[in-house]
Amino acid sequence: QHALNSGIRRYHVAPVLCQRAKVAMSHFEPNEHINYEKLEKNINIVRKRLDRPLTLSEKIVYGHLDDPAKQEIERGKTYLRLRPDRVAMQDATAQMAMLQFISSGLPKVAVPSTIHCDHLIEAQSGGEKDLRRAKDINQEVYNFLATAGAKYGVGFWKPGSGIIHQIILENYSYPGVMLIGTDSHTPNGGGLGGICIGVGGADAVDVMAGIPWELKCPKVIGVKLTGKLSGWSSPKDVILKVAGILTVKGGTGAIIEYHGPGVDSISCTGMATICNMGAEIGATTSIFPYNARMKKYLGKTGRADIAALADEFQQHLVPDAGCQYDQVIEINLSELKPHINGPFTPDLAHPVSDIGAVAEKEGWPVDIRVGLIGSCTNSSYEDMGRSAAVAKQALAHGLKCKSKFTITPGSEQIRATIERDGYAQILRDVGGLVLANACGPCIGQWDRKDIKKGEKNTIVTSYNRNFTGRNDANPETHAFVTSPEIVTALSIAGTLKFNPETDYLTGADGKKFKLEAPDADELPKLEFDPGQDTYQYPPKDGSGQHVDVSPTSQRLQLLEPFDKWDGKDLEDMLILIKVKGKCTTDHISAAGPWLKFRGHLDNISNNLLIGAINIENGKANSVRNALTQEFGPVPDTARYYKKMGVKWAVIGDENYGEGSSREHAALEPRHLGGRVIITKSFARIHETNLKKQGLLPLTFADPADYNKIHPVDKLSIVGLADFAPGKPLKCVIKHPNGSQETIMLNHTFNESQIEWFQAGSALNRMKELQQKSS
Repeated sequence: QHALNSGIRRYHVAPVLCQRAKVAMSHFEPNEHINYEKLEKNINIVRKRLDRPLTLSEKIVYGHLDDPAKQEIERGKTYLRLRPDRVAMQDATAQMAMLQFISSGLPKVAVPSTIHCDHLIEAQSGGEKDLRRAKDINQEVYNFLATAGAKYGVGFWKPGSGIIHQIILENYSYPGVMLIGTDSHTPNGGGLGGICIGVGGADAVDVMAGIPWELKCPKVIGVKLTGKLSGWSSPKDVILKVAGILTVKGGTGAIIEYHGPGVDSISCTGMATICNMGAEIGATTSIFPYNARMKKYLGKTGRADIAALADEFQQHLVPDAGCQYDQVIEINLSELKPHINGPFTPDLAHPVSDIGAVAEKEGWPVDIRVGLIGSCTNSSYEDMGRSAAVAKQALAHGLKCKSKFTITPGSEQIRATIERDGYAQILRDVGGLVLANACGPCIGQWDRKDIKKGEKNTIVTSYNRNFTGRNDANPETHAFVTSPEIVTALSIAGTLKFNPETDYLTGADGKKFKLEAPDADELPKLEFDPGQDTYQYPPKDGSGQHVDVSPTSQRLQLLEPFDKWDGKDLEDMLILIKVKGKCTTDHISAAGPWLKFRGHLDNISNNLLIGAINIENGKANSVRNALTQEFGPVPDTARYYKKMGVKWAVIGDENYGEGSSREHAALEPRHLGGRVIITKSFARIHETNLKKQGLLPLTFADPADYNKIHPVDKLSIVGLADFAPGKPLKCVIKHPNGSQETIMLNHTFNESQIEWFQAGSALNRMKELQQKSS
């Protein structure tokens, strides 16, 4: 139940009156109930069919099958048709998702859905000022999202409410839920035993439209935890260690399932941290089994009724004894040392004890300019408490941070509670600046003033990603990710050469002292302070609500359908760019200042591939125009080809499109005339996003064939009339000297995905099916 009282949220949770009483999915949707009975029924059908013990991931995924009796199930092979329980969207991706939903013509969402305003608030001078400025600058977008939410039945979390993943953990995730979110760090909800998966906006539209959602049947990687976390080691170190083992693509196509006796030594929010950063190893999602730590967190966040129900169904919320994993990694938490990963990639793992020496050897700056704690990965009450415990020791010896220091609370509830309990003031006293409850610097929303662009420097963060230029748009910023308490300790020392486990600091009195390992409560002793009320309920009937999109807007643009496939082979395509090395969605569609155009496809297309390195000249945003022979920006060249009616392709390297779930990285090439993306391998979400928009994501049957294609060549994809699942496509490479080579390209399209390509996009295909059925 949700009552308004002077802008403060207060919860009243009725006790469970009888066994298996109806329990609401959240406080905000009292008429939407958790359906463990259906989960149980589906699991039993599948278990009987497969006749083997099931992993927890399989129970929840197969428990949400559209047709558990007939669905073909083979891990890593078949496509599953699923019925997720709910959808969550952050404001930068919700714009395009809601624009696509509007163009579907449907009157209301079919499942509980929410929009969260967290991505458009730039960190500049502090929480309150930055929030006021963001509301002013983004008024048009916030108004669009609020009115679209009201019209189509979507809950709206206003700017200042907090980061989407923290809000989901506090209110919407629960053991056994299947939730999809338009953000790659949606797996955060696995800390509460849910299957929470990051997707593009078009996938969210399918679920909101009541259409079964497709997912390639995931493999399951088991991570067995033994021992117990202690001292300076933290939950973040678990995932930093796993990232070092599996690398940025080692989890692709798999769910990471944590199990074993060590699990119980990790708090619920700590488990969420580990699941959150599983996105950095390419995992579909990550999950922990339901346990007492989750029950404690549910109780503290006003959901004891959900915990009681989960207790009754616990056998379905943990793995079966004897279940088989596709791969098993074992980590002894008692032996785990604090880690710090980077720079420029989140899988370059180092023990904190080694990083100073490694940095000096590699020529990385050892002086730390800024330490930043918070973000969706590490902004829990426990995280803030452990950081404050470190800061308090420094203050007791008359010290403050040598580096600049910022704090990002994960939600309004966390902000209000750490203010009440004194943590925020301790962090301010040590030199910290408390930013708005938003993503901020983690996604490049940072008006950084302390360095010039191009200046070599080091920052340490408790974030999840550290790709080149991600945080501050400076390619020379060496960003390292670690736990909040290590960030705090390193910020006090001001150098990567400090190891808090062994090294001493010098107090204001000249005496040396050693920081003790931080200890803090995982949850507040009092109840959480919910802070200001920031939620807008959708009305029961939103049909009369008007949604504004001005035809002259520079920030919002209604979508026009993409053209259908003409039934012919793709002949003589030009190569827009052959990409060298890592190409994340940040390289394909940069964030930071470009976030303001996320609702305007034509404007945001001006950032297409501007961060990718062209193999021809080793430069970013400089490609040869094959028609004029002049070098120019990538987007301008693509627009020129489109104007001239010439189709084009992109050639990429390994794990193309890793990182964020942003579907703009697929919408932009389609909008500017792209047809085919050919790579050595794709990241999961990006590959799906490309398919959804009618593009052909293809991979070299022989990765060495990447070297056969040159930026000046022309490409033809032949045999599209016989395009079929599992059947490779032929690519003819035409060199400028008149010679030709033929190579084979693989794909992962199934029959319905081929129909998306033929219709021009998944949305076009949805409309075709609607017209047939009406």
